Amino acid sequence: MDKNNTCPKRRKSKDNPYTIYKKNGKSFLSFTDGQGLNRTLKISDFLYDQFNEFELEDLVYCNIFDRHIEHSELTEETLYSRAVDIKEPIEDVVYKNIKYEQLQIAIAALPEIQRRRLILYFFKGFTYEHIAEMEGCSKVAVKYTIDKALATVKEKIKISI
Repeated sequence: MDKNNTCPKRRKSKDNPYTIYKKNGKSFLSFTDGQGLNRTLKISDFLYDQFNEFELEDLVYCNIFDRHIEHSELTEETLYSRAVDIKEPIEDVVYKNIKYEQLQIAIAALPEIQRRRLILYFFKGFTYEHIAEMEGCSKVAVKYTIDKALATVKEKIKISI
């Protein structure tokens, strides 16, 4: 193109089949038709601006694609590593179940008041104040009972390991 021709200097998507340019103040659209012939059409400035806007939006998408979309090969291994619900190894499941059973046995062996207060605090989400109000005692008494229950449970679980 000579100096009277202006074409936007920008990268285009490989799927973009046309080129827009201005020559002597007039707007043109150049493309290859279905028979492989190069065609050039004179277009209005409005249409030129629309094609120009589309190319700019397409360029933004190309940049996003290049910078932010992964281009690695998807294999069974990479897909597995991305899985939302990766299964725990059976050894871990068994170990957790054993620890949970030990916890249940240790809690069941506690005296009634300690067991009730421990369950209310840790499993039901009550505060010391609320438990004390329910049982008609002081907050300090509830805290002491729960601390004593925790120490007993920890000791029983440690012994059974």
